[in-house]
Amino acid sequence: MKHINIKVIGKVQGVFFRASTKAVADQMGVKGKVKNEKDGSVLIEAEADAITLDMFVEWCHKGPEKSVVEQVLVEDGEMQQYTNFVVIKKNLLW
Repeated sequence: MKHINIKVIGKVQGVFFRASTKAVADQMGVKGKVKNEKDGSVLIEAEADAITLDMFVEWCHKGPEKSVVEQVLVEDGEMQQYTNFVVIKKNLLW
């Protein structure tokens, strides 16, 4: 198991990116969370095995139909032992 932080930059807010990310994560068995950032990007924390995470990041490069992904930044992070994948609706503490 591995933890990565993903920052998706482009037209990724207001295009169902968070909801689509959750649907894909649930389908792949990825655990973690996704939220909109004030700078217009989307931030994702994801945990799964390395192969699954590679496929998940590949999907992040495309995103949902109406999104325009310009850049995807990925960095390793510390395991948080998430039990599911959640959408953070507001900019609450995380």
